[in-house]
Amino acid sequence: MSQGKLIVFSAPSGSGKTTIVKHLLKQPELNLEFSISATSRNKRGEEVNGKDYYFLSAKEFISKIKTDEFLEWEEVYRDNFYGTLKTEVERIWALGKHVIFDIDVSGGLRIKRKFPEQTLAIFVKPPSIDELKIRLKKRKTESDDKINMRVAKASAELATAPLFDVIIENDSLDKALDEAYTLVNNFVNPNS
Repeated sequence: MSQGKLIVFSAPSGSGKTTIVKHLLKQPELNLEFSISATSRNKRGEEVNGKDYYFLSAKEFISKIKTDEFLEWEEVYRDNFYGTLKTEVERIWALGKHVIFDIDVSGGLRIKRKFPEQTLAIFVKPPSIDELKIRLKKRKTESDDKINMRVAKASAELATAPLFDVIIENDSLDKALDEAYTLVNNFVNPNS
């Protein structure tokens, strides 16, 4: 099986990484396929199993950890697991595509450590913690307690930014999209 490249986008919740990843997936010349993460959290809104996430019970998730079925995994919050199944990366490489990830900081750094030459690890930084809180509130998908938990976690995540290959500050979405496109294109199409 030929192995493609791995493009990791990590950031605190609300930084805009998902918007950037969705934009890049629409660029056919990048030949990207989204890595669907597994999670033990409940579905939100219109999320679909196998499209947005592979939804597993905490028990199923722990069972797969024990049988070494994850490339990386993390207990992000208590009993709230996220991870990348090895079969997901194999599925994408079998299509002849590069894998793009929208995952938490710990998972992104684990992938970079396992595949240092094949991985471009990009950290998306919000303009400020205050702006991050505003963005999370605008989503209207989580309680104030959950938002406060995410904001508290963001400070620790921001401290890891220098461990990534590149930091994109998302103070202007258009600028962040252009910068992300250039970085990924240069990585997956080095001779273009």
